[in-house]
Amino acid sequence: MTGRQEGEMKKYERMEEIYESDAVPWDQTDPPPEVVTLAAQLLPGRALDLGCGFGRAAIYLAHLGWQVDGVDFVDQAVQEAKIRAAQAGVSDRAHFFQSAVTQLDFLHEPYDFALDVGCAHGLTLEELRTYHLQLLRLLKPGAIFLLFAHLNEEADEREEKNWMDEAALRKLFAEVFHLEKAKYGQTQVKDQPPWRSAWFWFRKDL
Repeated sequence: MTGRQEGEMKKYERMEEIYESDAVPWDQTDPPPEVVTLAAQLLPGRALDLGCGFGRAAIYLAHLGWQVDGVDFVDQAVQEAKIRAAQAGVSDRAHFFQSAVTQLDFLHEPYDFALDVGCAHGLTLEELRTYHLQLLRLLKPGAIFLLFAHLNEEADEREEKNWMDEAALRKLFAEVFHLEKAKYGQTQVKDQPPWRSAWFWFRKDL
């Protein structure tokens, strides 16, 4: 097993443990306010939920009339998302797939909207480049990509420094996307120290 494969396996195992627990931090009924506000401004179309978890955003959008594909690399999350979509009566509009967000060749363009709430910030720079190429292929011109990410601190000595390099993100997505807005804050999970975080509203160039 290569170092990269070992890292991917450890990442999967960490997420699998979280989803097998009874306390998934992001298991909320509704998506974040930023998603709700943006969805109210858009006409329903095709949406892509990257790192969909239990499907809260995908199910919410499906209720609004969107056709949504949700992707997560943890099987427990995908199976639960399918159950919740069926219980909500939207399984005909919300579909879920187990896959890494860097391996989306099975999906077909075009999408009007893509959403990532806390998935891409766990990718390496190489993985982020592949992720960017997938979004280039899948999103239609003028489509919005809404991203929430934890950001690396400039001087962070914590052992697991594994969040988003904002400068690298901006540089990469300057190709064919433009950043319409960014909103900064802090995110705290349970009793862990807070992390710098931000929402980014990108739009694919026409």
